[in-house]
Parts: sequence; C-alpha cells; structure tokens
Amino acid sequence: MDERERALDTAHRRATEFLGTLDDRPVWPRASLDEMLEVFSRPLPEHGMDAAAVVEEMALYAGPGLVAIPGGRFFGFVIGGTHPAALAADWLVSAWDQNSGSSMLTPATVAMERVAGQWMLELFGLPESASVGFVTGGQLANYTCLATARTAVLARAGWDLAEQGLRSAPQVRFVVGADRHGSVDRAARFLGIGRTEFTVIDSDDQGRMRADALEQALDAEDGPLIVCLQAGEVHTGAFDDFNTLIPIARRHDAWVHIDGAFGLWAAASASLRHLTAGIEGANSWATDAHKTLNVPYDCGMAIVRDPADSIAAFRTGGDYLIYSGLDPWDVTPELSRRARGVPAWAAMRALGRDGIAGLIEGLHANAVAMAAGLSFIDGVEVLNDVDYTQVMFCLGSDEATRALGEAILADGTAAVTGAQWRGRTALRCSMSSWATTGDDIDRTLAAFRRLIEA
Repeated sequence: MDERERALDTAHRRATEFLGTLDDRPVWPRASLDEMLEVFSRPLPEHGMDAAAVVEEMALYAGPGLVAIPGGRFFGFVIGGTHPAALAADWLVSAWDQNSGSSMLTPATVAMERVAGQWMLELFGLPESASVGFVTGGQLANYTCLATARTAVLARAGWDLAEQGLRSAPQVRFVVGADRHGSVDRAARFLGIGRTEFTVIDSDDQGRMRADALEQALDAEDGPLIVCLQAGEVHTGAFDDFNTLIPIARRHDAWVHIDGAFGLWAAASASLRHLTAGIEGANSWATDAHKTLNVPYDCGMAIVRDPADSIAAFRTGGDYLIYSGLDPWDVTPELSRRARGVPAWAAMRALGRDGIAGLIEGLHANAVAMAAGLSFIDGVEVLNDVDYTQVMFCLGSDEATRALGEAILADGTAAVTGAQWRGRTALRCSMSSWATTGDDIDRTLAAFRRLIEA
C-alpha cells in the first residue's frame, strides 16, 4: 500500500476499535484539557513521519479525552449519535474532497445536497420551492435565516442594505420569546442587534410564547419587524403555538423565523406532527441534522421560503466564478465548503420515510421511559411535560442536584448536563441518539438511583 492507503487503513481500524468500546467505556472524558495538552503539546518536529504512524499516534493518545457521543448513554446538551450510513458517507466526503459551493464545479455532491433538501421540505411540510442552505449547525442556520430576514424587511421599508448599509437604516424590531435559545441572541449580535433592542415576549411554564403578550407588544410599535418563534425549547422540549402566533405576526407584516434546531423533525412523525402544526406559515426555519437525523458534525440547514430573499442577502460577485441558477453559495455565507449535506442524504436514503419517523418516535419513547423511571426514584422531581425528547429533573435542593450532576459524570455510566429553570438548578436528559436502547435507559436509571442513595 502507498502512504495514503496505509493511513486510511489505520484510521479504519482505529475507528472501528473506538466504536467497539462504546458499550463499556466511560461516557464522559477521563482526562482534562490540560492533561490532553500535556500529551499533545510538543515542539513542531523538524522532520515529518509516515501518515499511518501519525494516525496511530492520534488514536493511541486521544482516548482518555474523547466523549462517547456515538454511544447510547450520552444525554448531554442536544447532540445526536451518528447513523452508520451517514458516518460512512462522511468518510467518502473527505476522500472526494469536493468544494461544494458551486453546482458547476461539483455537480454530484451538490445534487445529493439538493435532493436531501427537497426530502427535508417534504418531511417538514414546507414549500417545495424554498431554498435549503447547508451550514455548520443550528447557530449558523439561525444567523443565515436572520441575516436574510433583515435584508428582506429593510427592503420592504424601501431600504437597500447592500447599497446603503446599516448606518442610517430604519431600526428593525426584533421580537423573541423569553425562553429562546442563546444562539438567537448570538445571531442577532452578529447582525448588529443588541439585547437592549429586543422586544422580549413572556412565556408560559413550559417556555411557550404567550399569544396575548405577543399581540400586545406588536400593537405598540411600527416598523420593519422580525418575530422569532421556537420549535423545541432546549430544556422542556416545548413548541410554540404556531397556528396562533404566526397569524398575529402576519397581521403586523412581520418576517416570522422558527428556530427548530431539533424540534422541526417532529413533523416527520405522524404521532408527533401536531407539535409543529402551522410551521408552514413562517418565512424561514433553522434546523440541525446532527441533533436529530444523526449525521456527523457539522450539518445545519437554513431554510428560506423565497430563494430570492436568500440571493439578495448572500449572492456574491467575481468574474471568475461560474453561476448556474441557484448555487449553494447563493443561500449561505460561505463560498468554499465541504459537502456537509451528503451524509444527510445518505441517512435519509438509508432510513426512508418510515425509518425517519421511527427514529423520531423512538427518541420520544426513550424520553417518556426516562421520565417514568426517574419519577419512581425517591427525591427526584421531573420538571417538564415530556411532549418530545427532553427530560428535565431535580432533587430537593440546588446543591443536591449539582452534586448528582457531578457524580454521574464522574461515575461514567451516562452523561447529562445542567440547566437553570424558573430559578431552580436542574439536570437535563436529551434523547438524541439512534443508538440509545432500553438497556441504556435502565443502566442510567440504576446509576442515578445508586448515586442518590449513596
């Protein structure tokens, strides 16, 4: 074998070995950043080494600092595992090394991404003519949609952002829910919209925006308007009432954006689709394939109802560039990028419509089972209605809850992460992985019970 073949062979062997340890290895890392820096920090060598030896060295030393995200008991944040078809496709994407910003340059990968986007629109019940831009994740999906929204609402007010800039532009009203995700605030900051400029709408006990509060706030002012709604609150999993809220926003000529990083996928299930009823009335939608479809990092989607709005915000110039209708670089901030949508195509091709629905319903069933099991452990209180994939719980005091969170990570059986909800410290289990089984739920519940009793 030549050097490239030896390196790939080593990577395949070491990757397979790592995946084989997932059932038994501690879920949380056993080494800190400082310890990993001590392992890998060394002077840049004067002379190189064989590529296979480099891969072997990586695999040999990285182990203690790796998280068992691909396994069945990682419930932290909202991070899915990787479906086998998506993982293998991602390896091919790296081997093919296609710059997938241009459909003329890399037609095969752009075609797969375009089909993947059409499949998503069909699953979500969104307009088939919408643009789907593949970005790094939910953060950039929100940014891309909101940048498009800003350009569009200013254009409605007679202001050409590309020509006239922001300095003297009309102020855009930016309306958000009290329990929005932080990525919405961060996207707004990238766009030059500060938090003191937000109009924040009260929410109910599950984090859903209140319709009466939205109506009252929108009646109070005029001007270019963006309203951000949410499909899947990150702690409770709750969905805004789109059938009620979107018509209110529409009456005030608002651009409606839905942050659906993990929740938009509920639309793919007949039994959970009611949670997303009315989403088709929005102007843009952000979602993330690694959270729920279980593709590798990174793969978010920025979906915009009218591709002309995306083009107005993002199309670039350059006499050396080759255009062919709607190119990937017309709908996202990037020109050059890897074909991150190809693993999404592979996952949907492998699962099919019924498999995707089964995946989503399985995540919900795991959440219900986890909540039921927690409710039988003395001292545990489940804090949310388990309508989707999130389970949030606490013990009798904030100190005890924090101690349990630290203990479960040190124990290594499972990984959960912390939350603050209505003034209380909580722990959150997010069901996001195809690999989670009933045995994983049982092992995790047994670990909680043992740690609490101890």
